[in-house]
Amino acid sequence: MPRPVPADLLEIAEALVPDAPLASASLAGQGNMHHVVLFPDVAAVRISKRPDAAAELPRRAEILRAVAAADLPFAVPSPLTPVSTFGEHAAVAISWIDGEPLPEGTGDPAAFSLLLEALRDFEVSPELKAVLHTPRRYADGLGWADILSDEVIPRLPSQWREGVQQRLDTLLALEEVPARLVHGDLGGSNVHFGYDGKLTGVLDWDMAILSDPAIDAALVATWHGWDLLRASVDKETYQRAWAWNDAIEVGHLHAVFTGKPLSRVDGFVASVVAWLEQR
Repeated sequence: MPRPVPADLLEIAEALVPDAPLASASLAGQGNMHHVVLFPDVAAVRISKRPDAAAELPRRAEILRAVAAADLPFAVPSPLTPVSTFGEHAAVAISWIDGEPLPEGTGDPAAFSLLLEALRDFEVSPELKAVLHTPRRYADGLGWADILSDEVIPRLPSQWREGVQQRLDTLLALEEVPARLVHGDLGGSNVHFGYDGKLTGVLDWDMAILSDPAIDAALVATWHGWDLLRASVDKETYQRAWAWNDAIEVGHLHAVFTGKPLSRVDGFVASVVAWLEQR
């Protein structure tokens, strides 16, 4: 839920959007990387929380710029200002996206079919390709399969190891498909709809990558339901989505898609175990 904006963040937001009505400002729900100051119907201002987020913000702004410029059947936030530095913070103002997210377990399959098809068929420009990561299965110990097999599975409680390894092997046995634009965090608050039920926009492209489109399909299913996904995509995409989710839950994978060591392996493993206990 939106909250009052601390004075230091409001000062940064005002510097980037000087004509915005300050009385309307609120702080969006907590995110890991950024504070987001909302000026309804005007703009949103993303302000980095940590040095790594500040360093990444220019790349992420370029992703928004490139995706928003494409002819997609929904809106994407577009940078309204350059990325600016305010002490330890980096910040950028982005365009406002209308609509509201849907409650968990709800949605129109036709709308999600449109969304997933648009992402699958997106023509990635050279400029966008230059700023998107392409996760690799194996990469000198830092591929996503390397990290899961070498760092995560051995730390799982013994009763889970064999099953997770088997499901990972099933995922790895899938034939690789051409890499396409993957949003990486579909569902929840990032997909907005109008009062008429029409898809209006997709927010928060921080986890965008070039990879298998079925990853996005799995992300849709984990929030909106697997029955909805079954009605939204073809059988092959559904099966691939299930495989992407089945090993450790697809939402965990962004942490191993970076090509970097896991910063908090024990915390990551604990999160996976919590999911395994509930599945």
